[in-house]
Amino acid sequence: MVNALREAESLRLDTVQVFTKNQQQWRVRPLDPGATSDWLSELERLGWQDRTVSHASYLINLASPDDELWAKSVDLMTVEIERCAQLSIPYLVHHPGAYTTSTEAKGLARIARAYKALLKRTSGMHVVVCLENTVGSGSNLGRTFEQLAQLRAMILDTTPAPERVGFCLDTCHAHSGGYDMSDRTTADAALDRFDQTCGLSNLRVLHLNDSKVPFDSRKDRHEHIGQGTIGRPPGPSGTPGRKALKDTGFAAVVNRPELDDRPMIMETPKGVDERGRAFDAQNLRRLRGLMGS
Repeated sequence: MVNALREAESLRLDTVQVFTKNQQQWRVRPLDPGATSDWLSELERLGWQDRTVSHASYLINLASPDDELWAKSVDLMTVEIERCAQLSIPYLVHHPGAYTTSTEAKGLARIARAYKALLKRTSGMHVVVCLENTVGSGSNLGRTFEQLAQLRAMILDTTPAPERVGFCLDTCHAHSGGYDMSDRTTADAALDRFDQTCGLSNLRVLHLNDSKVPFDSRKDRHEHIGQGTIGRPPGPSGTPGRKALKDTGFAAVVNRPELDDRPMIMETPKGVDERGRAFDAQNLRRLRGLMGS
């Protein structure tokens, strides 16, 4: 894991998001003491103790109506929080869950019940668990800001620990979920709405991703900054647009004063282009070029 920190530093990033275990497996090996020590040492050297992020396993479904799967999800989520605490990672992001064969109301109640157990089991740990907005496909919860706010309120009704329950806002998910992020004005309006419903003070992490798919498509497909339907919204005929990046929602997000100290994570495609230039470095340059615009 320590290589993630070194790679981030080489790319001139100022934070990183990691998985602390294989995200596609229920099985969890204990953290290696040597690897943990190396991670903590590099974290201290970089001064990133208050801004690194972990993403929970995709297998977890805290909204599941299946008692066995729900219990396994709570157990694995407990481990995810414990590992973050061991590694001094302050933020753990997760998708709220899918209610599958039950109902929206029952799914929300299952998540709140899961949090009651989670926060009790991990009492005294300072990891903030962040509910991430989703595109709302199928029975997945968390598409609307109102639903996220309702869910946090339900959680706090069962366990009064507001400092441990936050949000993560993904620009691709918001755009594909019905909040137009392709225009700076509409994106600012979306952030205002988030503030009114959820509170920007509770927004602890952001995911900055462009979208391969159209606005309100309810599909989750990430794209490089400025190469998707947020950064290059289609013209009237459906051809790629020509709007300057400074006039899109990315500029609205990176210039929002309330968010200037929040870790912002790029979950854009990784690798290098035909000239050997890292995609992360190119996306970072585009985003940083918007600051102050």
